Amino acid sequence: MPLTLRYDPLAPDMLENPYPTYAEMREHRPVLWHEGMRSWVLSRYRDCQTVLRDYDLFARDRRRVGEEIPEFRQNLQALDPPAQLPVRSVFVNSLRAQDVAEVGRRTRDRLRVIFERLARQPEFDFMTEVAGPFALVMTAELLGVEPPGLREYTAISDALAQRMDAGLRPEAIGPGDEARKRLNGLVEDWFAAERRPGTFSELLASAKQEQVPDHYLRNTAATTFNASFGTLYATAGNVVLTLLDRPDALDRLRDDPGLLGTAADELIRFDGPAQATSRVATRPVTIGGVDIEAGQTIVTLMAAANRDPREFDRPEELVLDRKPNRHLGFGWGPHACIGLTFGQLGVRELIAAINECPSRLRLAGKPTRRHTATVRTIGDFPVTFTP
Repeated sequence: MPLTLRYDPLAPDMLENPYPTYAEMREHRPVLWHEGMRSWVLSRYRDCQTVLRDYDLFARDRRRVGEEIPEFRQNLQALDPPAQLPVRSVFVNSLRAQDVAEVGRRTRDRLRVIFERLARQPEFDFMTEVAGPFALVMTAELLGVEPPGLREYTAISDALAQRMDAGLRPEAIGPGDEARKRLNGLVEDWFAAERRPGTFSELLASAKQEQVPDHYLRNTAATTFNASFGTLYATAGNVVLTLLDRPDALDRLRDDPGLLGTAADELIRFDGPAQATSRVATRPVTIGGVDIEAGQTIVTLMAAANRDPREFDRPEELVLDRKPNRHLGFGWGPHACIGLTFGQLGVRELIAAINECPSRLRLAGKPTRRHTATVRTIGDFPVTFTP
């Protein structure tokens, strides 16, 4: 194995700002062996995009290289085409059946209420008081389920986020799997409850027709709920911090709301929550002059790829009207995020609601980062409204 450039995703400087290290990796070690994760790490856009797109050569379903996957972890994201197609079709069609405009209106109204209440407080934590309720209610309403308690679900989501870092912290496996089982229990309650408008009702109506195995239906529903909550929660913090650090950008979005569409994508490219995902090589392959063996894991650093100057002009700048913007913040290929439309919607409504406030949102202290690598998110985020 080659010598490794120092890459420790959980180091304090990396949690604070991983992008200088990503730039060094792209230039000097774009295909890097990480001994701790026993994985190859890719940081260039074209390499990452190729791996994410080529499901025949780079598998998400590790059973294709002989590994066993317990039933409670078998879901849409653990399947490759063609086996993936019926499950994905059921979930994508169920989400497309929702009234996007109405979801946006309800989200904006709830954010207004939250901000009106918080405007009377001298200081508050954005993640606890805004990001959490915003992500939980939007997700529950979209799926048509009774929302769990915020504190309860935040704990589940955090354990699952840390489970994604198992290659770095094996001790996160047990708590993460227990959190998955608690989430699956919530899903059982939702499927047994009286039907209400939303994605779950659509799922039940179409899953039987597509002959989707029952455990895939339930496990994917759990994955969808957690991915929606976790993405909205982390994105809310990252987006707002980026804008509070650049008040001129927030002012521009207030003066020109038509920019919200391209700005939502650019903010996710610039500092999105999804840092990386993994695949496994189904046969020997060479990437960037490096030979990779069948069965070896490949980590695509999507956040590094999103600042690759070979793909993006002025990649270190926030360009609110960037077009085109083929970022990998929602993944790429057959495993791209099925909730892309609603993730973008959530970002737009959050920014619009902040800009509608009569007072200005400002930092009230230094934010801290959560101790997670695969998902980049904020821990403490003190803010205040000032005239």
